[in-house]
Amino acid sequence: MTAKAEVLPKPDSASQAKPSRLLKIKGSSVTIDHTAAQKAFGSSDEDFINALLRQLVNVGSHGKTPDDQGTAFVASIVKGIEPQDQIEAMLASQMAAVHIATMTFAHRLAHCETIPQQDSAERAFNKLTRTFAAQVEALKKYRTGGQQLVTVKHVTVNEGGQAIVGNVSHGGQGDGKK
Repeated sequence: MTAKAEVLPKPDSASQAKPSRLLKIKGSSVTIDHTAAQKAFGSSDEDFINALLRQLVNVGSHGKTPDDQGTAFVASIVKGIEPQDQIEAMLASQMAAVHIATMTFAHRLAHCETIPQQDSAERAFNKLTRTFAAQVEALKKYRTGGQQLVTVKHVTVNEGGQAIVGNVSHGGQGDGKK
């Protein structure tokens, strides 16, 4: 059973600029807004943009016919992550695909009729949710260059104690002796 979603009017939609859709699908025809896609994917490489959008159409569609709403949703996920370069755009696309698959298995898990179906859907769902969490961490690590920032909010130094003010680094190289 497929649920029908009721679309409510947006409040004061006349005063809000509607964001440009990256692509529009009519039948088997796909129209790409390259300016919006360049901004959304952090790349001006048309070959990259075209290939990535073809992949997003595949993820957002069921069967052989491209699905305008499904593809727009997947593209919106990628756009919302705000990739800054091609690596981030690819990772954001993978995150969108994993999200779609996760929700598919959440639906299957909720509608299982046998224990083997439930076990299978549960395993897939758990793997996908862990994958998504790992992708979020990978994106965070990529964006920060792998550096962790630790901020100390409160320090108490008792009488006779010593405090170090400044950057402290540990080389991790050991003492160099073998």
